[in-house]
Amino acid sequence: MVRKLALGLVACALVAGCKSKQTQSNENIETAPTGGQSTAIDSSPLSFDPMGSDSGKISGLVTVHFGYDKASLDSSAKKDIAANADWMKKNPGVKVQIEGHCDNRGTIEYNVALGERRANAVKSYMVSLGVAADRLSTISYGKEKPLDTADNEAAWAKNRRANFVPAQ
Repeated sequence: MVRKLALGLVACALVAGCKSKQTQSNENIETAPTGGQSTAIDSSPLSFDPMGSDSGKISGLVTVHFGYDKASLDSSAKKDIAANADWMKKNPGVKVQIEGHCDNRGTIEYNVALGERRANAVKSYMVSLGVAADRLSTISYGKEKPLDTADNEAAWAKNRRANFVPAQ
């Protein structure tokens, strides 16, 4: 009985493994042009900074820092966001992605959710200050892209942030 069951499981695994997979590369996919414009998909790779990204990627925007386990904006954060909103208004062609980050304490799932709340809090405040929402996108990296990998309060404070990078 056990032998038949094991044999049946092996047969199922072989059938599942042999099922053909249809893949398509999107490198040179091009749809029919509309209005004389090409709609080819840009296949250039996105850049990745293994040490994390920070506001230095866009001169004029500053990183917003948060307290431990907080996504609320204190007066210092609001001041930084107001300066960033003013910069965005003076540079109307720029779109940015707001990255939410956390320190390394807590679970991956918890920190991704907290990073998302941080990024969304910054975006909401910028929109309330007059920046168009379609110029801002958000992403959370949780604790996956620390600026400082040390295990102390100074490092954790650096990593609890929302920063700005060019939108791709």
